[in-house]
Amino acid sequence: MSQIQVKTPLKSQNLSDILIEAIVSGDISAGSKISEPELARRYGVSRGPLREAILTLQGIGLVERLPHVGARVVELNKQQLLDIYAIREALEGMACRQAALAMSQSDIDQLEALLNHHQDYLQQNEGQRYFEQDGDFDFHYRIIQASANKHLIGLLCDELYHLLRMYRRQASNHISRPNRALNEHRAIWQALADRDADLAEILMRRHIGRARKLIEQQVDAQAFTSSKGEK
Repeated sequence: MSQIQVKTPLKSQNLSDILIEAIVSGDISAGSKISEPELARRYGVSRGPLREAILTLQGIGLVERLPHVGARVVELNKQQLLDIYAIREALEGMACRQAALAMSQSDIDQLEALLNHHQDYLQQNEGQRYFEQDGDFDFHYRIIQASANKHLIGLLCDELYHLLRMYRRQASNHISRPNRALNEHRAIWQALADRDADLAEILMRRHIGRARKLIEQQVDAQAFTSSKGEK
């Protein structure tokens, strides 16, 4: 006798995770209006859990609600991006300093293994982007978590993390420095392994500062290209 399979309804937290990945990947594009009926049909959910999930996305900055428009996916401009990177440069530098003092030897070893995994990934996937690593596979995420500072973790891994993931994924076609990024990550790892908190902070700030300058150059170049096309 065959059993009837009942589809388990998505909980709002699971739905939030699904929507986050859809936005970060570009499946739901930046600046697009959030249509509750369309999303409810797509994911087979009722409006209640969907609204809870959308509120969660508003809380982490991926969705904004505008007068006469409603909810839509955020679309970062140049100044917003630079502001986020300025915050990130300061806070991740601080997190790296604290991680140098708080990490166990096991944490250090696991972080080195992660970098070896990243190197293998780059060698086996020529042309792929290093920026696509996320969560526990993200070097920065692991260091922030290792800082053991709940406030830094909340700010960098909850409030800003997915905005940065979204932009990094979108920008990966224009910004590519995977080997240099990996080398910089290895230098940061060595400072952490040496328990050199001062150097770890300096190297992390310098690493993110370089990324910020690349973003600024990219945005300016795109604006210049667009202005030429309008003439």
